Amino acid sequence: MISPDNPFAVPSELPYELPPFDRIAEEHYRPAFEAGLAEHVADVERIADDPAEPTFENTIEALERAGALLDRVSGTFFNIAGSNSTDEVQAIQAELAPKLAAHSDAIHLNPKLFARIDALFQQRAELGLSPEALRLLERRHTDFRRAGAGLPEADQEKLRALNEQLSTLQTRFSQNLLRDTNELAVVLDDVADLAGLSDSAIAAAAQTATERGLEGKYVLTLTLPTAQAAVESLENRAVRERVYTASVSRGNRGNEYDNNAVAAEIVRLRIERATLLGYPNHAAYVIADETAKTVEAAGGLLERLAPVAVANARTEAAELQQLLEADVPGATLQPWDWAFYAAKVRRERFKLDTEQLRPYFELDRVLHDGVFVAANRLYGLTFTERTDLPKYHPEVRVYEVFDADGAGLGLFLTDYYTRESKRGGAWMNNFVDQSRLLGRHTVVVNVLNVTKPQAGEPTLLSLDEARTVFHEFGHALHSLLSGVQFPTFTGTNVPRDFVEYPSQVNEMWMLWPEILASYAKHNVTGEPLPASTVEQLEAAQQYGEGFRTTEYLAAALLDLAWHRLGPDDAVEDVQQFEAAALEKAGVALESVPPRYRTTYFNHVFSGGYSAGYYSYIWSEVLDADTVQWFTENGGLKRENGDHFRSALLGLGGSVDPMEAFANFRGRAPEIEPLLKRRGLAGA
Repeated sequence: MISPDNPFAVPSELPYELPPFDRIAEEHYRPAFEAGLAEHVADVERIADDPAEPTFENTIEALERAGALLDRVSGTFFNIAGSNSTDEVQAIQAELAPKLAAHSDAIHLNPKLFARIDALFQQRAELGLSPEALRLLERRHTDFRRAGAGLPEADQEKLRALNEQLSTLQTRFSQNLLRDTNELAVVLDDVADLAGLSDSAIAAAAQTATERGLEGKYVLTLTLPTAQAAVESLENRAVRERVYTASVSRGNRGNEYDNNAVAAEIVRLRIERATLLGYPNHAAYVIADETAKTVEAAGGLLERLAPVAVANARTEAAELQQLLEADVPGATLQPWDWAFYAAKVRRERFKLDTEQLRPYFELDRVLHDGVFVAANRLYGLTFTERTDLPKYHPEVRVYEVFDADGAGLGLFLTDYYTRESKRGGAWMNNFVDQSRLLGRHTVVVNVLNVTKPQAGEPTLLSLDEARTVFHEFGHALHSLLSGVQFPTFTGTNVPRDFVEYPSQVNEMWMLWPEILASYAKHNVTGEPLPASTVEQLEAAQQYGEGFRTTEYLAAALLDLAWHRLGPDDAVEDVQQFEAAALEKAGVALESVPPRYRTTYFNHVFSGGYSAGYYSYIWSEVLDADTVQWFTENGGLKRENGDHFRSALLGLGGSVDPMEAFANFRGRAPEIEPLLKRRGLAGA
């Protein structure tokens, strides 16, 4: 029984059930999880043991209502674990991982519960269900089958053990990465070593050093991918190499945070689980439930694009090699040289210095006058900051979101600054899921890792960081505009290879003339971004696509290589396997490393993208086709936004995603817009 003083004991009374962060302390999590797990078990047993004949209402809908306390504490805890972790939070997370895996198995492997679901599934055509209810019944039946509900009891016991082990290892991988990333931050003694960085970036590095107790020094923290933004500007080649080396060393130093053995064991256990469930490998198991359906379809797209992307990257590399040799005779182009000399090409050929764009991309303006204005023009949304509501960290901001008719849609939280307690990367999460059944609206957060400026200084974003703000808000829109009945289908609860699609579409508004004119103003003078610079941006858009596509494809193909392994495929050396896999896929360019290497590939070994990193390019096929539709139909118009919302965004997972796309677009997706965008016309 949970204490009534525990903030999770009852639903939050704050607007939209925002968690009462000002009342939540670390000691509240364990008892809330214990009570939440027990309550959910009781809810499920009550459904499974119901003497009445199974109906949609007493079985499927009842499952949607079950576990309210567990939902409340989980929605808060796992957001905090990613964005504001502590040693105690990490300890709780490690304890919880196997317990939650066992709990999920206890539900999915409950024979009486599955018998009720299966009985309804067999007679689904006669139940008179609404389309969304019918899809939910089918989804539940599929989920239970994929979770092992049809296995013999002995195999189910093996499955339980595998899932517990995997949950523990995946948590360890993520925690190792966070700790190693913090340890590997590059510490510099002399400001001269930072030559090339902007004054604001140098000041931020000094402030980070001070916060870490290194007064008088400078600290460059690491972001999640291999490529680090500072390398583009640092003039000192040795310092660039230090930053790159630190980046690719994460999880691969033979220390207590080494992820080689962890990754290999995760792969081995995933193979064993897939085989137990009747699949040849983990990739086949995962992709069978995605829109791609088969490993051949997903891998085939990557393999089709790789040769042209690599050829483009080699052409780019040859030009950069010449620039390097002019500076350092006899030197060979290395990964830490690429971004630096590519920036030089953009400056000389396109008269474009991306560092000089920063004063025009001030964070508040990007958000309020860019992201929010685009959402208002497209969907009629308005935003009001709520400084009266509690936050889980002082840097978080809370906005109430209103629909065009003035009705409240939910809350949007932003958490944009990097800190040691936050894992790398950028993401969106829900604290509260929208559901008409439960009478809930969305509470969603966007998390980034932007370097915090000195007190009183503006936050000036790079071009990529500004794009990320638009991208992650696309995920938030997917949740905020959700209008589904059942929480299972809310917002981004769609197949993994579809989830990135709406967020990638939202990036288009960043450089749309009306939106760019609204927010891209110099933070000191207020002058708009010069028209000539906009033309240069457009002219330079395809430059570097060889590198960008190749580094992405290398990571996606590495992911599939790991997860195409079968039970007879032994891996003795993780690094040797990685090198061989990249070579076999034709993407082993020394100067273009994968966007993520195995030991810090968090998406795949801890996040939800195992055998699914191909999703970004798969979704981009839809994205590029959709951008073409918006462009052909007048762009930033309310009727366009309303059509996108009603035909696709608002439906979440309540309809087949490819059917939703066809209803929106009027046809199936075509790949040509993507090939044109990425300069891959020969693919």
